[in-house]
Amino acid sequence: MNAYITAIGTAVPPYKIDQADAVRFMTKAYALDDQEKQRLQALYRASGIQYRHSVIPDYAQEADYSFFPDTDNLEPFPDINQRMNLYRKHAITLSYQAAQDCLSQMPEDFSVSDITHLIYVSCTGMYAPGVDIELVDKLGLHTHVQRTAINFMGCYAAFNAIKVADSIVRANPEANVLIVCTELCTLHFQKTKDEDNLLANALFSDGSAAVLISGQKMHAVTQLSLEQFYCDLAPEGKQDMAWKIGNFGFEMRLSAYVPVIIKKGIRQLTQNLLSSLALATEEESMQEERLPVDYYAIHPGGKSILKVIEEELSIAKQNNLDAYQVLRRFGNMSSPTILFVLKELHKRLTISDNDKSILGLAFGPGLTLESMLLRVSAY
Repeated sequence: MNAYITAIGTAVPPYKIDQADAVRFMTKAYALDDQEKQRLQALYRASGIQYRHSVIPDYAQEADYSFFPDTDNLEPFPDINQRMNLYRKHAITLSYQAAQDCLSQMPEDFSVSDITHLIYVSCTGMYAPGVDIELVDKLGLHTHVQRTAINFMGCYAAFNAIKVADSIVRANPEANVLIVCTELCTLHFQKTKDEDNLLANALFSDGSAAVLISGQKMHAVTQLSLEQFYCDLAPEGKQDMAWKIGNFGFEMRLSAYVPVIIKKGIRQLTQNLLSSLALATEEESMQEERLPVDYYAIHPGGKSILKVIEEELSIAKQNNLDAYQVLRRFGNMSSPTILFVLKELHKRLTISDNDKSILGLAFGPGLTLESMLLRVSAY
């Protein structure tokens, strides 16, 4: 019995922030001198990002802010309560839009009443009753739909939601599981001028993605069969990627050493995943210098992360363009990002891709390395 990704929907907030505009905001917020400004501009140019989206328009403005105080030092700086109020206002809107986009791709004979389970994922805000309950009302789901929340796991959390959905469907082939991942990372801008904040503020953005996972094969629908998962930890990176709640928002620890840690662990992680399916042994893949994989869906945590993965797994950049495209257009949205990448790939698959394999990878606090193997089911 297999579980299938059947539809993927996405949504982003209305405020589209050019990286050049973001640099101007950050230069003012950090009170940078000319030399510091030049270094920040170089960091933003090297990010591989052209645009990001935010529920806050201030990042594209030089004055007349709507959320941050319109002062030179942004004081009084917004506290956690103000940020969570904004999360509560906007998270449900984005989540609903992503879910609607997902469900609009389902066959005409599919109804929202067919949804048996709802999984909500977020690490950038929380409240109760939460977004999951609000979605039940806005989408018109049964009040007895089974709900699960996955919180505070970071960029790899969508993998955990998919694994939960996979277990549900394998236990109950009639189940239809809707996953919604929503992150408002830009709520948590911190103006402390250290390397972690400078790097985080150059990468993170807001967005939402929804996935429908079913146990049923559907005609005239390209589905992705969930074949296998493998997760591992690189404990030496525990201090290099972290996420905690502070008095003035959630605080990110993001070291420039993260790509080095991923480089060390990603090859063994992938070999373990493939070996568990008997697709390849470590020795065979090492000799061939290639993986028995047709497509890739890699979380674009940053351009440097994509590059080290390509080097270690001998992936040509042209075979990883979906990740670069999402990074360029949307930045790193944390948990929804991998689903944006998967959607880019999914929407161009055809019947000729039937039975081809997709390797998915994502990373987060821990330092956690997540992988999954999907297979195209199109007929």
